[in-house]
Amino acid sequence: MERQGFTAAGAMPADWLQGTFLGRAAMAQGPSPILVRHGEAFDMSGVAPTVSALIQARAFDPAAGRSLGSPDSLDLLSPIDLQCVKASGVTFAVSAIERVIEERARGDAQAAAAVRGRLEERIGGSIRRVVPGSSEAAALKAALIDDGMWSQYLEVAIGPDAEIFTKSPVLATVGWGAEIGVRSDSTWNNPEPEVVLIVDATGAVVGATLGNDVNLRDFEGRSALLLGKAKDNNASCSLGPLIRLFDDGFGMDDVRSAHVDLVIEGEDGYRLTGSSSMDQISRDPDDLVRQTLSEHQYPDGFALFLGTLFAPTEDRDEPGRGFTHKPGDVVTISSDRLGRLVNRVTTSAAAAPWSMGIGALMSNLAERGLLAPGRVA
Repeated sequence: MERQGFTAAGAMPADWLQGTFLGRAAMAQGPSPILVRHGEAFDMSGVAPTVSALIQARAFDPAAGRSLGSPDSLDLLSPIDLQCVKASGVTFAVSAIERVIEERARGDAQAAAAVRGRLEERIGGSIRRVVPGSSEAAALKAALIDDGMWSQYLEVAIGPDAEIFTKSPVLATVGWGAEIGVRSDSTWNNPEPEVVLIVDATGAVVGATLGNDVNLRDFEGRSALLLGKAKDNNASCSLGPLIRLFDDGFGMDDVRSAHVDLVIEGEDGYRLTGSSSMDQISRDPDDLVRQTLSEHQYPDGFALFLGTLFAPTEDRDEPGRGFTHKPGDVVTISSDRLGRLVNRVTTSAAAAPWSMGIGALMSNLAERGLLAPGRVA
């Protein structure tokens, strides 16, 4: 997939004309926040220079922006800018089981099948029914410890505290149509299709988008202390196509009931499909937001990945090796109310280098006269 212009028909949800969408686009002068409503795109940089500031000001009136006409062929960037990028892990039962498999197999894909069968036999049904932090969860934990099957991943799956980590530095995420990176020294990895909440500085959820929280199963499987190296690499986090803002027609209940579909298409003719149903999540999205905010502030807001049900176990090449990416794979993540996020896989070393950090963005905004006194970036 060569990077092509964004088209609403190919990326936006079927009901996009009824919703309000927020994002960023590359303009000749630099990145600008955009608003899309009723089929028309608006440059909102004259209202607020960043998406973060636009959200804080609740400045969602397209009449205050500059019309760009149809959103087709916009050069979309990641729809967030100054927000921190957080992620919650092991929020689905299947995800919990797969993390335990990674840990028990020590990152060895060939050893995973035997571990998977043994673990499913012992806890597969129980973990799907238990409420995290409940007395039933404590009883299951005690039984697993007695059986020698306890794991740090099961602790965050059914214990009182969710796994919340920082996925990516500010401004390092990539958007629709960009290449997404996998470490060149990883031999066992997969995409993680997720719904991502957009939260403002007060802790209010203002909208949602789609994301790919690329996962290196070999690195994290060898040691959970390698989570940072497994998760935060060049171009390893994609978001988009745009943020769908909450309104009377779309809200948290739509997130809770969302279905997220995944298609992986390789240059070798390989094709894999999968799906996640958010109604199977073990922790409510509002609780994950609350735990992210516990004893921490985010003055520019944050994006929160909600976790995934998808854990590919189908063999791609050798029997017993499971799935892993190959350069050139096209990953399409879609959901009826959020649209389609499409990225081609490359290595983090070969992906376009991250060059616009906070300092460079502030310099660009200043040169454009968008940081006048009294304006919030």
